[in-house]
Amino acid sequence: MTLIIAEAGVNHNGEESLAFELVDAAHKSGADIVKFQTFKARNLVTETAEQAEYQVANTKKQESQLAMLSRLELSYEAHHALVKHCEDLGIEFLSTAFDSESLDFLVNDLGLTRLKLPSGELTNAPLVLEHARTGCELIVSTGMATLSEIEMALGVIAFGYTTPENAEPSIQAFQEAYASKQGQSALQAKVTILHCTTEYPAPIEEINLKAMDTLGNSFALRAGYSDHSEGITIPIAAVARGATVIEKHFTLDKMMEGPDHKASLEPSELAAMVSAIRQVEVALGSSVKTPTVSEVKNKAVARKSLVLAESIQKGETIKAYHLTIKRPGTGMSPYKFWSVQNSHASRDYSMGDLLDE
Repeated sequence: MTLIIAEAGVNHNGEESLAFELVDAAHKSGADIVKFQTFKARNLVTETAEQAEYQVANTKKQESQLAMLSRLELSYEAHHALVKHCEDLGIEFLSTAFDSESLDFLVNDLGLTRLKLPSGELTNAPLVLEHARTGCELIVSTGMATLSEIEMALGVIAFGYTTPENAEPSIQAFQEAYASKQGQSALQAKVTILHCTTEYPAPIEEINLKAMDTLGNSFALRAGYSDHSEGITIPIAAVARGATVIEKHFTLDKMMEGPDHKASLEPSELAAMVSAIRQVEVALGSSVKTPTVSEVKNKAVARKSLVLAESIQKGETIKAYHLTIKRPGTGMSPYKFWSVQNSHASRDYSMGDLLDE
């Protein structure tokens, strides 16, 4: 089954109560995982870092990233409470770490065994290495990336998974780890790679969903899709194309203040997406083309047989003009239309009888 991640992100607006409501909504939708973002704003951005265009547009407020992100932090205490709430509900808690301190907290304090590496950190080799050194399963988003950048990051991950802690990192060492049988085995066992278009909302003409296939084929890894488009059409299409993971932002209310609300699904939409994905999974079924159980009973009704277009007597030569083709399909196959011609009728036939020679 497709792993469905309901991305709460920072749509709690820094309020613990809203974060709990987001967990409840994700669980009610049927998602497998609810994901947040863990960071210390001071470790993430400089004081002069500017907002992205979509952040300014969505918040309708011009300010530094530091000011914006500082309001969106969740305390460590809140994280512990959310993990406990997720455990009680039976939904997996996941969070993205954007700095080393946050990564250490997620792994060594909260005890997470699965991590999400976001698109923006793909080229942050030291942090990528720290993720791999945890030994955790990794879900890696690839928004804004080229194939060569993705390969470089996978080399860092392979190095982190397969070498001792005291091994000296270098570009050559990363490349050697990626090329090694041990490195490839570790990647295939622990890494899922996600296609992503990093824009909020992502324009449909820039989704390039076929690139998900390219990722899976190029790196021989499980591939999925992290969606920033509007609506639920694209993630459903991604599942039909074989996505093993779907990640989708959601919010309690698109009209709330904050950078990501407008590009997120509301709870009813998230539930509709999950339901549609589960239906698609069932519909994908088997690759074997053969009549299904429900189809077999319809064959006689829907198909046709050779039928007498006019009466003929026993022994009379059957000609093409004696025959027509009509339902039901319980008589001779229309494929025998040619072979029965010029043969002699074995009995008397009335017009409308099924030919049974």
